[in-house]
Amino acid sequence: MPWNRVLRASAGPAGAATALGPWFPQEFQAECVETIPETDDMMTFVFRRTDGAPLAFRAGQYINVDVPVNGSDAEPLSRSYSLSSAPTVPWTFAITVKRDDTGAVSPWMHENIRPGDVLDMLGPVGAFHLPDYDRRARFLLLAAGSGITPLMSMIRTIHSLPGQADVILLYHGAAPDRFAFADELDFLGKADFRIRVVYALGDRAAPKDWDGRTGRISSELIDAVAPDANGRQVYACGPQGYLDAVTACLPRVGVDDTSLYIEFFTGNSVTLREYAEEIAAAEEIAEEFAASAEEIVEPQTAALDLYEVERARAEQADAVPTVAVDAEAEVLPPPEIDVTELDFDELTSTDDDAPYETVGDGAFTMSFVRTGINVRLDPGENILEAARQAGVRIGANCQVGMCGSCKVVKLDGEVEMNHQGGIRAREIDAGKFLPCCSTALTDLVVDA
Repeated sequence: MPWNRVLRASAGPAGAATALGPWFPQEFQAECVETIPETDDMMTFVFRRTDGAPLAFRAGQYINVDVPVNGSDAEPLSRSYSLSSAPTVPWTFAITVKRDDTGAVSPWMHENIRPGDVLDMLGPVGAFHLPDYDRRARFLLLAAGSGITPLMSMIRTIHSLPGQADVILLYHGAAPDRFAFADELDFLGKADFRIRVVYALGDRAAPKDWDGRTGRISSELIDAVAPDANGRQVYACGPQGYLDAVTACLPRVGVDDTSLYIEFFTGNSVTLREYAEEIAAAEEIAEEFAASAEEIVEPQTAALDLYEVERARAEQADAVPTVAVDAEAEVLPPPEIDVTELDFDELTSTDDDAPYETVGDGAFTMSFVRTGINVRLDPGENILEAARQAGVRIGANCQVGMCGSCKVVKLDGEVEMNHQGGIRAREIDAGKFLPCCSTALTDLVVDA
């Protein structure tokens, strides 16, 4: 899952989402038309929009996908995936998903998503992309593992367009058979003089017939592959450890921050917050675009700059709380209660004759109407943790506001929520919130 950090991005919150120029993010549905195995643990899913419109995006951007892991009647889990196809072929688009057997979404997608399935999507999002216009067009692309996906979109785009370009791809993989798109990359390296592909195995033992590089990413390896790295724009994508090494060694070969663009597939609280701002801003832009598009007869085209849409500005989120991840959290259906007949003032009462048992200490009271319990907590105390300690069963996977699995309805009261894209703006307007990343601002009544 990509966490976007562009070192030379637009200033201000959600710079990536608001810097999209004519390619405004939209909410849309897309039908899977093909699945393509890339390696044993990576699969490409090809989609087309159900409204018949092309998907206008920039090479390197990503989309947010709602995945019905728990069935069509349950809330979907939201994940973001880089687009691996080229925007020059916009009538279909592709994402390439690496299977993580400890995750909730990627195994389900590998096993269940097939041609004909329709998913809700939001996008495009992200400032990690090729420049719209560049006289030099000299690039060094650094990829590790599934970090190849947005860079593959860039390579396919450059190959499909005429003009002068000079592209070097240094691609680290775990084994000779674990390089996604290897056949296509080998072809492009031979058919297009502008593209050179170099494979590397890191510090793993290389087979006798291996003709690629060995060794972890380093300034020495970069200098050997691209002696003129300091004259190139560098795009890097991969796991956090790999990218930490990239940012450490590039200054030694003359590459500074103004020429470096990075996309994280994992991230700390800072990158998580940046990602949340991008998704939040993208949702607001999508809603505004949808409202303005109602007056337009023709569907979206690549020339969306014909339409002026005011860009949303997301408020800068606070730091994300650090919590443990329980990927196997048990989710049980709550008992049915007609919440429309409940007296909220009576529920939150702390008198001896209150209808619910009250546990804990704190300034605020949370009343869980399905569980039948009042929970006291202090300002700043995590709602999910307080609820679980009191015995309220709320399923949660990521526990940082990313997957949306803990989504519940707030019937009364106010919360402060710092989510990472796991909930849509329209859901918040409907009273839903993510307790895993929320704290109470008042007494609460929760449908859980």
